[in-house]
Amino acid sequence: MQDPHTNSPPNPTPPPSHSTTTTTTGSGGSTGMAFIVGILVVVLAVLAYVVFAGGDADTASDTSGDVNITVEGAGDAADDVGNALEGAANAVEGAAQGATDGN
Repeated sequence: MQDPHTNSPPNPTPPPSHSTTTTTTGSGGSTGMAFIVGILVVVLAVLAYVVFAGGDADTASDTSGDVNITVEGAGDAADDVGNALEGAANAVEGAAQGATDGN
């Protein structure tokens, strides 16, 4: 508690304060990163060329545009697929007629 006989100010002012902000930026460290990224770009470009340009030279020079495809032994399989599609179409048609007859 404060002595009533002393004359001190009720709220003394704090001493002035100063603050200094220093900003430091680094430079020169990005050249190594740019070199690494450049190497990666070159490696990816070479890999893309090998993957997408690889092929037989004889077929690459043939530009006639004619394509002949022969499938052997597919006769029975093609008939089976045709029969299955026909059966599915009949089932859908029957379901549609059943749904409309019920209304």
